Amino acid sequence: MNNLFTIFIGMVLINNMILAKFLGLCSFFGVSKKLSDAFSMGIAVTLVLLIASISTSLIFNYILVPYELVYMNIVIYILVIASLVQIVEVIIKRTNIALYNAMGIYLPLITTNCIVMAITLLNSSENYSVLESVVNALGAGVGYTLVIIIMSGIREKLDLADTPKSMRGLPVAFLTAALLALAFVGFNGMV
Repeated sequence: MNNLFTIFIGMVLINNMILAKFLGLCSFFGVSKKLSDAFSMGIAVTLVLLIASISTSLIFNYILVPYELVYMNIVIYILVIASLVQIVEVIIKRTNIALYNAMGIYLPLITTNCIVMAITLLNSSENYSVLESVVNALGAGVGYTLVIIIMSGIREKLDLADTPKSMRGLPVAFLTAALLALAFVGFNGMV
């Protein structure tokens, strides 16, 4: 149980995929302009991470390893992730059209979000069990959601601030992300 807690906290705060690994930056900067959109994107990414981790962990542990097909993991993972994102996209489109329209192009981009692929490959390389894979994915999803929500809150405040014209938009967002990454470095050594 202690190991699961360490995996979870490590992925949320210390090995945060955005601030420590610099993965998923496209959706991070693209969707972090509004708090509601950022929260929805965080939930969607977390959901895809969980389902992808469960699926790929089962495939890895019960098909690829026993049949000595580990070299096929990247191809299999790409197919699984692309399929899962399409399913999530259809579900969101049918249940919440406003959310679907708010996410725009970033919802299909979850397919190519390198965080999803990185977590599935990390689970395989660490030989995580299915439960450890789920905890790792949940930690990565919670970390992604936490950081994108913090960033969107800051960006909403910055839109109201008297920012110099040359720094408006992405320049100040990059500086804010750098300062946020520095703040998260303080968690290093916690676990």
